[in-house]
Amino acid sequence: MDDLDRLSLKSLRTVETVARLGTLGRAAQALGVSTGAVSQQIARIEDTMGRPLFDRTPRGMLPRAEAADLFDALEGGFARIGAALARLQRQRQDVVTISVAPIFAARWLVWRLPDFHARHPGIKVRIESESRLADPRREDLDFCLRIGRGPWPGLEVEPLFDQRVVPVCAPTLAARLTQPADLAQVPIIREPGAMFDWSTWLDAEGVDPAQLGDGPDFPDASMCLDAAIAGLGVFLAFEILVTDQLRFGRLATPFPRYRTTGHRYVLVRAPDRSLPPPARHFRAWLKAALIAEGLGDGPPMSPAQGT
Repeated sequence: MDDLDRLSLKSLRTVETVARLGTLGRAAQALGVSTGAVSQQIARIEDTMGRPLFDRTPRGMLPRAEAADLFDALEGGFARIGAALARLQRQRQDVVTISVAPIFAARWLVWRLPDFHARHPGIKVRIESESRLADPRREDLDFCLRIGRGPWPGLEVEPLFDQRVVPVCAPTLAARLTQPADLAQVPIIREPGAMFDWSTWLDAEGVDPAQLGDGPDFPDASMCLDAAIAGLGVFLAFEILVTDQLRFGRLATPFPRYRTTGHRYVLVRAPDRSLPPPARHFRAWLKAALIAEGLGDGPPMSPAQGT
């Protein structure tokens, strides 16, 4: 009998939870048992293994370095089991789950979901909207929508469209701008952490970005967009962020020339997992919606970029 045969799933789950949460109390609360029960499970598995797995400190339970491989394997294994159980449960339901960045969800996707529901009234769309990079191999996700240059190793990658940028501002401000050099005379709205800067657009116009003036800074693109709508200056926005605002006339493009940033929007998913019918319907609808708006027609990504 090897070590694994002498260990119960319950005790392994307890070890993983303590390692992840750091204290017996938090683990007990997460598992719905008493602190004493958790302590007994840890002692039992340590006795079976013939070595301590944790250092007991006033701050909590610190995983020992020599057990790091075990903790990693347990965390990944239980995450995959949980995701598989969730997918099995969802096979009885018509649900598609997608992870997208909050700004993409809020500024584009949710406004188009009524069309999807009209076409597929029996399918529920569950959106996981977080800034963190979700992993469809370890989480209950059909797709993740990502943006970047890649690569995304270990994932199946389906390209959607190139990211493009264009200057936008309130219509009253756009009326004052006749050539790109005029941008030096108006406030420039900036997002300090953006993945591109004004040189992406200005280089092709023959304008030195150093000529641009000051203006307000905001921590994310959504706030920058609202600042542009409010007339606080000109913002270099990525295309999908401003599609609706331009159509509704809340923003204008003083120079409607779009430039690519070198980043691409892609769908990624676990390579060893078949897509259920609801997910296939959603993928087909998403690609058609992007193409209808002139977004989903970029060249295919090379294999080196997508693996």
